[in-house]
Formats: sequence, C-alpha cells, structure tokens
Amino acid sequence: MLRVFCSGGLQDHPIYRRDACATGEAGFQNRFSPTMSLRHECRAPGHYANAPIVNVANTFASQTHEPFGKNFPALMGHQDTYYRNNEEYAEFLSGWDLNFYGKYSDTLKPDKPDGKALDVGCGVGQVVHRLDKEGIEAHGVDISGPNITKAKEFCERCQLYDGRKLPFPDNHFDSVGSLNVLEHVDEPEAFLADLVRVTKPGGKVVVSSPNFFRAIGLGDYHYRMRGLGNKWRNLSRVLEKRRQMKSTPDEVRFDRMKAIVKEPFEPDDDAVVLTNLLEIRFFLERNGCVTEKAQCTDRYVFKPLEVLLNLTPARYVMLCAFVVGRKKS
Repeated sequence: MLRVFCSGGLQDHPIYRRDACATGEAGFQNRFSPTMSLRHECRAPGHYANAPIVNVANTFASQTHEPFGKNFPALMGHQDTYYRNNEEYAEFLSGWDLNFYGKYSDTLKPDKPDGKALDVGCGVGQVVHRLDKEGIEAHGVDISGPNITKAKEFCERCQLYDGRKLPFPDNHFDSVGSLNVLEHVDEPEAFLADLVRVTKPGGKVVVSSPNFFRAIGLGDYHYRMRGLGNKWRNLSRVLEKRRQMKSTPDEVRFDRMKAIVKEPFEPDDDAVVLTNLLEIRFFLERNGCVTEKAQCTDRYVFKPLEVLLNLTPARYVMLCAFVVGRKKS
C-alpha cells in the first residue's frame, strides 16, 4: 500500500499542471506527482520521458524530526491520486518472486487451523493466495483499485479500503500483518495501532519494513543508509530514541524524510517514514502487544546465520525490521 502526495500549495508551480492535480485527470498520471511516492513506476521505459525530473518534495518536506502535521498541512486531499488507479504498478507486482514473501507469509499463518488472517497492503494478492491454498481463511486490503482487481482473481476476500481505518471490527482476526507498507503511510503510529485493534487477544501482529537506521552494513541501497556520516547519525538517532522511550515515551514518533523523485528509480525512493526495528517494536508494545520476535532478517536465511545476526542488540542497526507481536489477552 503506497501513497502519492499532491499538496495544493504546488498548484501554481511553473512546471506543474494545476488542472491535473485538482481533478486527477489522465494528464496528471502521464507526467509526475509533486511530493511523490512512486514505487518502481520510474522503471517503466519512457514513463517520465517528457517530464521534468525534479525533487519537488523539497518544497514541503523537512528532515527535522517532526510529524507530518506541521510540515505537510495539506497532504490529505490528493495523496492517493496516482497510486489508486495505477495499472502499471499492479502489473509490476504481479511479477514479484513469491520467495520474497516466504518468511512473512509463513509467520502470518494463524496458530489455529480455523483462524483468520489479514494482509494489509496486500498488493495483487500473492500472500493471500498462498495462505488460501493452504486452507487458511485469508483476507487482504489495499488502496489500489487495479491491485484489488488482480487480487480478486486469486481470492474474493480481498477488498479496497481508504488507507486510514481498516474496515473490520475490533478483535476480528487471529493474525494481522503488513509487508513493506509502514514506510509509505501518512500516520505510521496510527497504522500500527489499527493493526493491533483488529487482532484478537492472543493473536499475532507481523510487521516487516526496511530499517532506515542502519549503522552496520555494506552496499546499502538507500541514501539514508549509505556512508559513514549517515551511519553515525543513524546510530546516534537510535540511542537518542532509546533515551526518549525511557524519559518521555508519549512524545516518541517515527521520523519522516523526503520522498525522492529522480531517474533511475531505486528501491524505497518513495518512502516517507524512517521505519526501524526499535520503534516498530516500541509502538506494538505501546498498543498492547508482547514482542515474540524482533529481527533484522525479513527473509529466510541459513539458520545459524539468522541466529548470529539476531543474537545481539546490533540487530537494531542492521539490515531490515521484522517484528512479531502477540496481543495481550
């Protein structure tokens, strides 16, 4: 489930088409979206061949550690214009390697054979389909119409939703999860709370996202992870967050960052939330979960290596963020 932001304040920018933003017409979709969250679309040949490649997100984004409320006052009006009707993205998701979902899918399985599972940001339904084939009552939600159209080819229990509140009652599912979604949402704290809300007491919540606070690693794919300067800042920020969690826990919020608009597109250029293992665990626990796993490995790896990588607190500044919480009874 990815978001595309278009703030009204950019409507008069000289490189921007006012009518496209205001109406969501096709002309807008053939150019670019200001303050953009585009995941992989830039890989389509010629998709932005005639568009100016600029980082218009700079107009509004800030790398201060502030919630969106101050820096993005007008985002809610048009944020989903591009993604909600993006058929190219749905085609792209259809080609993803199913092994990418393996660990997440297996972890999302309910403990009871008759349990119900929910995949939030289900894309074109690969995880739901995988669980459904194993006899599990799996459900999926996504904000993209084209995604859900394809997902329904696998399972009719996939549905469109508004991206704000899950369309299910409290305590409804035995397991609830999201894979690579949290880094793209407007309000990540509320998003995690809603995952817990629809989970039954004793049920599982599974969240997998990038760790943008990497301080250990080579060949990192995102600019916020690369270089000694960024790695030092990431380590310092994790330590600062730990102190804040002890001293003023009510003030803890995920940091936000700029979405990048450029070619060639690289993974998570569109991410707007600095997701990390420490805070995902913190917010799940704040919403009534007990942590069962807090790992830096989001896929299956050689078991001794997995144990080694997750043996020490260094896992909080390495690789990815994979958290399993158990909602308290």
